Amino acid sequence: MDSIFSIFGSYVDWDVKRLLLFTAVLILTADFIKNRRPGSFPPGPRAFPIVGNLFTVDYKRTHESMTQLAGIYGDVYSLRMGQAWVMVINRFEVLKEALVNQGDSLADRPDLPLLVDISHRQVVGTHGSSRGVLHSQPSEILELARSHLNPSSWMNLQIVQKTSIAIKPFNPHLMINKAVANIICSLVFGHRFDYSDEKFIKLIKWFDEGLEIGGSIWAQLYNAFPLLMRRLPGPHQTVQHIWDDVKDFIRAEIKEHKQKWDPSDQRDFIDCYLNEIQMRKGQADTTFDEENLVISAWDLFVAGSETTSTTLRWAFLYMAKYPEIQEKVQAEIDRVIGQSRQLSMEDRASLPYTDAVIHEVQRMGNIVPISLPHVTNRDVQLGGYTIPKGITVITNLTSVLYDKNEWETPDTLNPGHFLNEEGKFVKPAAFIPFSTGKRVCLGESLAKMELFLFFTSFMQHFTISMPAGVKPVMDYRLGVTLAPLQYEICVNSRLE
Repeated sequence: MDSIFSIFGSYVDWDVKRLLLFTAVLILTADFIKNRRPGSFPPGPRAFPIVGNLFTVDYKRTHESMTQLAGIYGDVYSLRMGQAWVMVINRFEVLKEALVNQGDSLADRPDLPLLVDISHRQVVGTHGSSRGVLHSQPSEILELARSHLNPSSWMNLQIVQKTSIAIKPFNPHLMINKAVANIICSLVFGHRFDYSDEKFIKLIKWFDEGLEIGGSIWAQLYNAFPLLMRRLPGPHQTVQHIWDDVKDFIRAEIKEHKQKWDPSDQRDFIDCYLNEIQMRKGQADTTFDEENLVISAWDLFVAGSETTSTTLRWAFLYMAKYPEIQEKVQAEIDRVIGQSRQLSMEDRASLPYTDAVIHEVQRMGNIVPISLPHVTNRDVQLGGYTIPKGITVITNLTSVLYDKNEWETPDTLNPGHFLNEEGKFVKPAAFIPFSTGKRVCLGESLAKMELFLFFTSFMQHFTISMPAGVKPVMDYRLGVTLAPLQYEICVNSRLE
């Protein structure tokens, strides 16, 4: 009897194995037929079954991986990310053709599952109409920004007072983030936070951690396999909790505004938006509502805070690495402004070398190396290939900002890239750290103002150096933005 059960068990065992093998072959065959590269698509690396090219790219250096692939497959190539095809475009002329000449065809953003689950109406990640107040009232918003970018109001940074900071090295990360975030708080909320405020510090850390996870492999896996990833634990769940906390923070501010709101006195972004909601009340097609206000405020923090603070961290590190460039910046500031007069945006035209350094730091810092994705809303001809409607397009800004055909010394900090023979500031067409075309970064104007006033005023009053015996490390940490590794610097007052 035992032998009969043994034989029967072996038969069943073998039958299960054959069934599993058949199922696996069926799935792989179906995957191959469904997802094989169409003939009209540009070339690209061979895709693995099910996951495609998800693991072809090194997500700790995504921009470098994509630039290397362009060297193999050309300026326009394709990747299969899970079950979806994406196109990667490289080099300035190709990006210009796509985003400027055919900008209407790539004006939309893809509905990435992770962003959709966080918010169905995210400004930087949606198709357009919900961008509302940022486009209907750009002059009012920029004027609010200017009014809050008075250098005297933020130059009393706690760590740069005339004390012994030159003796004791410190990490400027949190200090810079606090200073820049408070500008956005003034613009959005109408008030600043004390640097020791625990809620404020939490807000800054939420953005820092959320953006790091947002650029990781976990986000890519979530977007490729949302049905599965929604049910699995991991950092992709953590990032949703982080953004929920940020939105709750903003909702609390909106609640306070509504209690004290006066339509005749629009103090900040929230007041402007509440006014828009009131004026459009009853319109069937309006996208102005409180939830969209929350997301719009959130986007202003990302566009006007994170990018600026990260660029400033690169700027401080580069000034410590290249003291001769720092000295030239300070000499120009001393000659044009002096060390006592407060600078303004009008001084920028008189400070061409300083302006060139800021732009070159932006180029080298390359803080949004592959920009935000686009999606085609109709068939597009690009680089000799047909990109069908509904395909995600990734614009590799690194391939432009580090192109040896566009820049004399692409891998070295060289302010001369932005100066002509007479020493006047010039901006090459290939300088596109904010992308280009119809979906250029909505925070560009604000970021430019912030960078100039923060950096120039700091150089006017202080000198940056590395701690004794320490050499600057120019490596990076990649998330949604590309940031320098943590470092320490010394700061000496120039007024002593």
